[in-house]
Amino acid sequence: MKKVFPIISILILLSLLGLIFFQYLWLKSAREVKEQQLMDHINMATGEAAQKLMQEKPILPFPRKSDILFPGDKMKMDYMRSSVIQRYSKEEIHDIIRRCMDKYFLREIPFEFAITQNSLMGDELQSDHFYKYYVDSLNNTQHVIQLLPASGSSLENLNREEFLVVIVPHQRTIVLKELTWFILGAVLFTIIITTAFFITIRTLIKQKKLSEIKSDFINNMTHEFKTPLATISLAVDALKNEKVAADKEKMNYFTGIIKEENKRMNKQVETILQAALLDKQEVQLNLKKLSAHELIGVALNNISLPLQDKGGQIEVHLDAAKDMIMADEVHFTNIINNLLDNAVKYSKENLHIKLSTSNQGNMLRIKIEDNGIGMSKETLSRIFEKFYRAHTGNIHNVKGFGLGLSYVKTMIDAHKGSIKPDSTPGKGSCFLIQIPLARV
Repeated sequence: MKKVFPIISILILLSLLGLIFFQYLWLKSAREVKEQQLMDHINMATGEAAQKLMQEKPILPFPRKSDILFPGDKMKMDYMRSSVIQRYSKEEIHDIIRRCMDKYFLREIPFEFAITQNSLMGDELQSDHFYKYYVDSLNNTQHVIQLLPASGSSLENLNREEFLVVIVPHQRTIVLKELTWFILGAVLFTIIITTAFFITIRTLIKQKKLSEIKSDFINNMTHEFKTPLATISLAVDALKNEKVAADKEKMNYFTGIIKEENKRMNKQVETILQAALLDKQEVQLNLKKLSAHELIGVALNNISLPLQDKGGQIEVHLDAAKDMIMADEVHFTNIINNLLDNAVKYSKENLHIKLSTSNQGNMLRIKIEDNGIGMSKETLSRIFEKFYRAHTGNIHNVKGFGLGLSYVKTMIDAHKGSIKPDSTPGKGSCFLIQIPLARV
């Protein structure tokens, strides 16, 4: 697992980065293609509009029955033919360009135009001969088409040059709008894949930790069962000895050892079975209105012998004026037992435990403090995890399955209370429990 995990992480990361990179290239290519396609369509529409503008249009307001024109009329026609602007109004030019744009599927494309004698939008543009006008910038594209008369037209030999200038504002923005759904889709699926990647890595890390915890649990369980079994085996061998069999006092001694070790093994089995029931949420609490101080007193009696063996002392301050709570007698006593037992297990020399109670609003506060080895921040954040056991430094005789504090947290939650741990390495730990008071 240690070798496979980094390889899997690197492969997934490379795949994710490669996918993002190629999506970027694809979107960039799609944008360039769309820009070129839009440019081509605008050029074709502008070219077609220019051709239509150069078609001859009768300009005299009255029909002529004869082909003979008066000299004044001929001079007027030649003059008026010299400019597209003289033959078309601004609205007519706009309509022609609009129809050509629509023909090439550019219905939503905004545009502005001008007729000028300069291909560049310079000073020669007459201010009354353009339709609005966007100042040219990096985002605006200018399409210039020279207005050439059709072959055979009476306008063919004119010397004056004219240009149709069509400006499409923010052409890049138009392209990006057309690609909006593609971009959003790419971003969305990239986020989904990235999220899946981090969830996968997180799950792998979690599984790795669970695997390590499981191995520690199996080792601890093997040790916990191996010791009493070895003791029972020695006691049984001793009972087979004729001298022991003849001595009633020794018989009682060895049978007592067997009985105590059997109780110890049963207790360990019950602890594991209890953890399994907690997993399935099958534990039913028998809630009653009880005195928390009395239950704490029972737990203090249970811890008195281990405390004496360690040569420690406990300071008790039951200062809460109200201590009646809705609790399960067995499980609540076990909560206090587990916390006091941990204080003894993870102690140093001159063990000193302080247990106090107080009231805060409608809550009963129980504080258990010790001057033991303490815990690091990392350990403090994981102490309620099942099977997790804190590193004990130079203390090698600490036994257990890592289920005690997990059980404590589950039971306190079941009592609708809360527990807050606090610790400093080398200085000790403190657990603050809050349990709702029973209603009067």
